[in-house]
Amino acid sequence: MMNFETRTGPDFGAAAPSYPMQSVPDWYRDAKLGFFVHWGLYSVPAWAVQHGKGVNIPTEDAYAWHQYAEWYGNTVRIPGSPTWQRHQELYGPGTSYEDLADHWDASAFDADAFVAELVGAGARYIVPTTKHHEGFCLWDTQTTGFNAAARGPRRDLIGEFHDATRRAGARFGVYYSGALDWHVGDFPPIESDTDLFRYRRHDEAFARYSAAQLEELIERFSPDVLWNDIEWPDGGKGADDFAVAALLGRYFDVVPEGVVNDRWGVPYHGFLTREYTHIPEILEQPWESTRGLGYSFGFNQAEDERHSLSGTELIRMLVDIVSKNGNLLINVGPAADGSIPELQRTAMRELGAWMNVNGEAVYGTRPWIRFGEETGAPVRYTRSGADVHVHALDPSVGEMTLPVELSGSSEVRWADGTRAESVTDSGGAVTLRIPDALRAAPVAVATVS
Repeated sequence: MMNFETRTGPDFGAAAPSYPMQSVPDWYRDAKLGFFVHWGLYSVPAWAVQHGKGVNIPTEDAYAWHQYAEWYGNTVRIPGSPTWQRHQELYGPGTSYEDLADHWDASAFDADAFVAELVGAGARYIVPTTKHHEGFCLWDTQTTGFNAAARGPRRDLIGEFHDATRRAGARFGVYYSGALDWHVGDFPPIESDTDLFRYRRHDEAFARYSAAQLEELIERFSPDVLWNDIEWPDGGKGADDFAVAALLGRYFDVVPEGVVNDRWGVPYHGFLTREYTHIPEILEQPWESTRGLGYSFGFNQAEDERHSLSGTELIRMLVDIVSKNGNLLINVGPAADGSIPELQRTAMRELGAWMNVNGEAVYGTRPWIRFGEETGAPVRYTRSGADVHVHALDPSVGEMTLPVELSGSSEVRWADGTRAESVTDSGGAVTLRIPDALRAAPVAVATVS
């Protein structure tokens, strides 16, 4: 997946605007785990071509056979694509993608129950999509009638998410698609990465439209996270009062401890985003890994357990990311009715159960002198003050070896507080015996003080 922090422009020279100076706040770096929620018109068909092991899709067909169900509004416009064919069969040639707004029934959505599942899984912040590339707004906006309060659910879904998240004591963020809005454009479908940046509006009128929507979200919800996607219209990148630099300045006036990501297409950003990307080493700058539990963010009903992370895989991924100075923003994709599909719920609950026991080795930690060891039984390291947490990624092997830097430590304990049994060999290496009760765990954690 492409990265966005270096995609900036146009060059305004001496007339370039001034950007805020805020750094990434400690609350965000301490949080470690957030949940994305991708929910929109695409949740009605809830379908994309299956991806995964053994599936070989040629590069030139990547957009016609897109892995993301939330891109349904684009793939359905590519003649002959699997999505186009399926849409004709299900809805008929007279039903456009935007007509799905009137098919959307969200009657099973209970915001408090939904948020409770996310917080129960360990989430410290929650970021629902307020408007994806399809242009359908999930809050009661004054900028367009193409919104969930006026059509389909006829509810202010973001307002409900916000209120439930605040009641649950978690931080609230908003995802917003700043430069892509298929509802207000008249471009051909996107069929390549080049098209992704070619087929979009950059005029001042659209920049003002985007700014007005973002201003509404800031004014109504004071979001702790502003998560923008795929840049901002060039017509709104200058020194004007409606441009992104001024918008961000006003945002930080309202939310001084707020944070933004790196997908604005301007020289300023907060944390780096890495989408469906493995990071091999510690990154010095705070960063966030994001992906779906499966191969899509929006719910794809064609996926099953072969395509989705198990609880064990999810936990090990979180530990790996945190050891490298990152946060994990894992996505849940609800069904159209607002329910969490059981395949996703199962993995989330396994994550929550593990975090209830081992959270102190994740929350509030920082990287150690290196992220871990790949040779032998793989381990990852996190640090809380003077304590170093050693995460065994495969406890079934029955033992873990402490790094030489920690071999002289006076105390080693497991997450339940029991002291670890150790053996020192002739070379001075200290090996810990993993208790039988932890050998079936996704990750076993020993804390070295």
